[in-house]
Amino acid sequence: MKLRRLLTLHALVTCAAGVVLIAAPGLIPGAVGIRIAPEAYLVCYLLGAAELAVAFLSFAGRTLRHPDGVRLITWTMIVFHGCTAAVEIYAFTRGLHPTIWANVALRVAVIVLFIHYGLRRKGQL
Repeated sequence: MKLRRLLTLHALVTCAAGVVLIAAPGLIPGAVGIRIAPEAYLVCYLLGAAELAVAFLSFAGRTLRHPDGVRLITWTMIVFHGCTAAVEIYAFTRGLHPTIWANVALRVAVIVLFIHYGLRRKGQL
């Protein structure tokens, strides 16, 4: 696998998550036992918008050739997934259902992939 393929896959998955968070705001939180009241859907809409922006960055990064730009995108994805995993762990300590650990594990795997294909291989597209 090359970084270009990882960025493409990442763009597709994060775009799908963004669309679902906007179109069906209770679906993803419901998977870990969180019930979102309709008057709180704005939080899901904002998260969905952020997911769409990250998807765009991933998709646009596939065409970069400048090493500094590729490295910046790689670090952005690592920080995004690292921060998200950290707040998911924090939410678990505050009582969130243990099914969140599957998402934490997925985020750690994505971080490892970005480290391997984006940093260790020096962003070879």
